[in-house]
Amino acid sequence: MSAVRLEHEPRGIARLTLARPDVKNAFDAQLIADLTRAVGEIDRDARAVILASEGDAFCAGADVAWMRSMADRSRDENAADSRALAAMYRVLYELPMPLVARVQGAAIGGGAGLVAVADIAVASTAAFFAFAEVRVGILPAVVSPYVVRKVGAARATALFVTGARIDATRAHEIGLVERLAEPAELDAAVGRVVAAILEGSPAAVNAAKRLVREVEGRPPAEVADLTVSRIADIRVSGEGQEGLRAFLEKRKPRW
Repeated sequence: MSAVRLEHEPRGIARLTLARPDVKNAFDAQLIADLTRAVGEIDRDARAVILASEGDAFCAGADVAWMRSMADRSRDENAADSRALAAMYRVLYELPMPLVARVQGAAIGGGAGLVAVADIAVASTAAFFAFAEVRVGILPAVVSPYVVRKVGAARATALFVTGARIDATRAHEIGLVERLAEPAELDAAVGRVVAAILEGSPAAVNAAKRLVREVEGRPPAEVADLTVSRIADIRVSGEGQEGLRAFLEKRKPRW
């Protein structure tokens, strides 16, 4: 039985659900493989992807039994296991459409890494977060690129070296989480984010996501030609032309 469900919903929404609530949706080799495989099966025309989970925890990080088994394996075996985990995060990061995380509860270690890899995280006020790896003698190494990108080097350092738990309000303050909602309003808040994404041109939304990554960390002069090219291309595209006509004709665009 798969540890991850993939469902394609109306209006081009794909939903990935971690389905190991009995162990707080913690990672093991099967969940990592199942999530990687499920991402590969997402319809490439999907408008947005929601990453959710069953139960009261979003994802508690590594499964204890799985961690115990890793402790008894060789360095090469640990490296192979870590490569599989890194590949899982990478396929999520490389999704062309927006990835929205629905965070209802604890997001610890690799679970907090899933929040960081999402383009937009919507969290319950009951959620909490921690990169607690140093407290068990290891590192949040595989998730570190995504966390540093999301919250910055200084805040990532503080989170990593203390392993301290932060609440949803603090996660929102530092940019790990984009929006907060009361527990009963979480699904509605996720729905509003997805609805906003659907208002945009599918091609433009995906291009906007890609554009951020293309210009991130580069000086304006270095990316000037790139940005000119991107806007010129999208203006003459089919959806760009339709969007302009709809605006001028005061109607909804046809996409």
